[in-house]
Amino acid sequence: MCLAIPARILRLRADGLADIELDGVIKEVSLDLVDNVGPGDYVIVHVGYALARLDPVEAERTLALFAEAGAAA
Repeated sequence: MCLAIPARILRLRADGLADIELDGVIKEVSLDLVDNVGPGDYVIVHVGYALARLDPVEAERTLALFAEAGAAA
């Protein structure tokens, strides 16, 4: 099963990559598949690629649901 998760962009890099943050973990992802994103934007991330920009309210809601599901497990 595959899962794409929302993450917030921390900073852009000159090489088409960005640092994203999810629950305190910082990872490097490719921005090759999305346009016009920047620090503070939320993107859906899957296997090291940002797939699409997300509405910040929806991203926060989804992250809260993930946290709630993890607490229930």
